[in-house]
Formats: sequence, C-alpha cells, structure tokens
Amino acid sequence: MKKEQQIAEDVLQPLGGSENIVSLYNCMTRVRLNVRDPEKVDIAQLKKVENVMGVVQEETIQIVVGPGTAGKVAAELEKITNLSAGSVQGDDHTAEDVKAGIKQRQHTPIRNFLKRIGNIFIPLIPALIASGLINGAANFAQNAGVDPETTWLQILLVIGGGIFTYLGILVGWNTAKEFGGTPALGAVAGILIINPALADITLFGEALVPGQGGIFAVILAAWAMAFVERTIRKFIPGTLDLIFTPFFTVLIVGVATIILLQPLGGFISTGITAAINFVLNIGGAVAGAALAGFFLPLVMVGMHHGLTPIHLDFIDSMGATPLLTILAMAGAGQVGAAIAVFVKTKNQQLRNTVKGALPVGFLGIGEPLLYGVTLPLGRPFVTACLGAAVGGAFQAVIGTASTGIGVSGLSLIPLIDGQYVMYFLGLLVAYFFGFLFTYLFGYNEKMAENIQ
Repeated sequence: MKKEQQIAEDVLQPLGGSENIVSLYNCMTRVRLNVRDPEKVDIAQLKKVENVMGVVQEETIQIVVGPGTAGKVAAELEKITNLSAGSVQGDDHTAEDVKAGIKQRQHTPIRNFLKRIGNIFIPLIPALIASGLINGAANFAQNAGVDPETTWLQILLVIGGGIFTYLGILVGWNTAKEFGGTPALGAVAGILIINPALADITLFGEALVPGQGGIFAVILAAWAMAFVERTIRKFIPGTLDLIFTPFFTVLIVGVATIILLQPLGGFISTGITAAINFVLNIGGAVAGAALAGFFLPLVMVGMHHGLTPIHLDFIDSMGATPLLTILAMAGAGQVGAAIAVFVKTKNQQLRNTVKGALPVGFLGIGEPLLYGVTLPLGRPFVTACLGAAVGGAFQAVIGTASTGIGVSGLSLIPLIDGQYVMYFLGLLVAYFFGFLFTYLFGYNEKMAENIQ
C-alpha cells in the first residue's frame, strides 16, 4: 500500500469516519478538512498517526503531512469520501452551518482577518512559486548580461510574469468565493481594477490610474461584490435572480469601485508600504529581529499567508519586497536548530525525523521541521526563533529584497533583487545562530520523550 493511501486510511478513524468529513482541500503541506461533528474528532490520536507531523485545529482541521504528500493524501481521501477538493458533502448542513458548528479557539478580529486573507491566497501558491522561479531565473540571466532581446529570455519573462500582470483577476475570484459571492463577479472586480482603459477616463478633474490600490483594491471590490450580491438576492424573485442580481451587483459595485473603493485601496496600499519602510528605516536591526523572530508563531497557526498581499503590494509599487527576505530567516533559524538537535540527540526516531525534514527546510518549507521537531520538543522552537531574529537583523541592515513570493530559504535566491550573496550570508547567519543557541541551551535528551 502506498504511503499516501495508508495515511488517508489511518486518519479516518480519529476524524470520526468518512461520513464525518464534510469538505476537504489541501495547501502545500497540509490537508484541510471541515467536519460535521467536531466532538467525534480525536486530535490526540490523529497526531499519533504515522507520517502525520502535526495537527492544527481551527475553522478547519489541518493535518500536516509535508510538501508533495499533502496533495496525494487529499486525493486518496477524495476517493474514500467521494468528495472532490473544495466541494461540500450534500445533506441538511450548509457550509456555513458546518463552520459555525466547529469550535473556534483564540479568535480575534485580526486573527480572523488574516485567516480570511490566507484562504484567498493559499490556492494561488503553486502558481506564484512556479511563476516566481521562472521570472527570477530570467531576471538572473538578464542581470548576468544576457541580451534582453533574446527570444528564449523574452519567452521566459512572459511565462513567469503573466500571473503578476493578471493576478487581480484570480484574487478577485477567490475573494468573492471566500465571502460567499459568485467567483466570476469577483473576477470582474479584479478586471476593473487593472483595466488599462481606466487611463482614458477623467473623473473629478483627475485621470484614473489602472491598478491603483493593487491587490488591496481588488480585495475591497471583490468583497463588495459578494456583499452586494447577497443583499440584492434577498429582494429579487427567484425567476429573475440570474438576470437582475448580477446586473445590479456589477453596476453598483463597478461605480462604487471607481469612485470610492479603488482610491481607498490606494490609500491603504500606500499607508502600509510607507509604515513598513518607516519601521525598517528607523528600527533597522531591531525591527528585522522582531519581524523574523516572531514569524514562526504565525506559521505555526497558519496565519502567515495573510501577509501575502503586503508582499505583492511591495512588488507592485517598488519592484521588490524587503519584508520577505527578513521573514525568510524564520525558516533558516529553524534549520539551524534542527541540525543542532540532530548532532546532540541519540534518539534514532528523532534523527530520522530531522533527516527527512531538513532537505525541504533548506528549500524554505519549514512546517515538517516545525511540527515534527522544534515545536514538539519545545525549547528548540524558542532557540529557532532567536536564530531567526539574528538573521532578520542582518537582512534588515543590508536591505535585501525579493522580486517574487511563494518561496524562501535557498529557493528564494533566484528572486533576490541583485544582492544574492548578501541574502545567502544572511541565511548562513540564521543557520549558525539557530544551531548555536539550540546546541548550547536549547536541547537535552529528555526532551525527546515528548515526541515518542
């Protein structure tokens, strides 16, 4: 039996059986499920399933199984439950009922907001990674002296840059879907924001600017589409719903977007970019250390994807994001901590876990190390954060930045805005201090009992 099939079958009983799974999908490292009755889920037993690296319980049950494996396990679960990824089991429960019935812990407005934003961008991560790497490689070649008129280089730039040109359409689609609207209407909102024809229109004496407000404006407009659509639907007879609900929705929100939402998105975009630049310019090493040092806890609860629109806005407005290279040090500090654990421990199970998770950790996917090593052990999680803080301080002082998103660690090197060597040195700094802090006072053999 294949490993992925075995995992899928083994998690069913702790999840309350296949009939208790209402919907499922996966991101890069996690299988995410909604369940009908949360009381039937045995989280402790779920964590003990072989090859399950960790479990996060929030609006969804998130089973961490690692990159590559997550998609295959989700596919096996689809076969067992007869669900397709993203669909909802048909019965007297609506998706809203299921979400309302799941116990939610530690929920604050900021946490919920970041989770919503994360849900918008998680499905886009594979496309962002692929496009970013292709674009980064092409830019690297161009910086190395390749003639920009070379046909193969132009083709690579078209392939890699396409998603960033039309990203607003995909974000609009996912935003409307996340907030209970028709995805196509959200896509219309995205098209409106980036439409070059806006430049031909003068409003209140000012020429409109295509793309103003970037991703923030798209999210606002697509959210408005979903809200207005749901509101109008309450008053439109069912026989006329298909015609008049989308008609009034697009007309009302379209006008509101041009007059209000796009300028508001521009204000938010400019404000956030200016605020982060101010903090980094004034705070320097301290700001970099704080940002990198506190990033692993965000990854731990799956909230790190909520920062994606900030990275994208930096790239759109400045050509590169200085925030990503700083936050990437969180994974590097954890790699250093894991190496120290590997060197010190005599526990074979722990050594095998580290060996299995380190390769993808070097490539910027830290969740296998997070849930399989540092977090279960406890103190190495803290020393990993300390190592990350030193690396983050280095990156902030040097001023490195990334022209793309979706990856970190060594995989981010092709996307660095020129300072490839300095970014790599920052990685080495984070590796070293994560190792040093963990080796000196972050691990003792008794801690290995926690992951038996």
